[in-house]
Amino acid sequence: MMAEHILIDPPILYIGTPVVLLSTLNPDGTPNLAPMSSVFALGQTVVLGMELTSRTAQNLRERRQVVVNVPGPELWRNVESLARLTGSDPVPDDKRDVYSYCADKFTAAGLTAEASDLVGPPRVAECRLQIEAEVTSAEPDAGGVFLVTQTRARAIHADPALMVPGTQHIDAHKWRPLVLNFRHYFRLGEEVGENFKTPTPSNPAVSRQR
Repeated sequence: MMAEHILIDPPILYIGTPVVLLSTLNPDGTPNLAPMSSVFALGQTVVLGMELTSRTAQNLRERRQVVVNVPGPELWRNVESLARLTGSDPVPDDKRDVYSYCADKFTAAGLTAEASDLVGPPRVAECRLQIEAEVTSAEPDAGGVFLVTQTRARAIHADPALMVPGTQHIDAHKWRPLVLNFRHYFRLGEEVGENFKTPTPSNPAVSRQR
């Protein structure tokens, strides 16, 4: 018997998605690094959501380039070390009670910046998947609180150890993204099944019978 549902009113409608680290360029050309978890991809378009007043949001609108670095679960402490830092100086009034200014977030997080191929912001060397992208659209959401940004992937870097040999596909059994699940960090568990469209079926014989 199914449980009866109850009506809830959460302060923010947040379900949880993989965590990414966005590297952008500040007005003075120095790199900024910020964690976020409102991200999804549509083909070669990567959609990002963040607070409209954040330093990252301002950088995306002004410089229109970004690297979407995807950390694994082993980097959760590095990610969390950035959670209370901002690249805005002075710190906005509504953030002063929680956030503090940091000029060098790569060092603060214990991460390494490496040059990108096609965009200005650097990549995060420790992230096994890195997407260099250019902003194609950046508009406030309907409530005027968040910036909804569409970016176009220009170059995608992956650790060779993650790849299915002889293909351009990442092996789902080797890659475990860091997931922020209702404000808690998780890693993916064991596979329970696969979609019929997967290009890398676990059991090709079964897939061919579908």
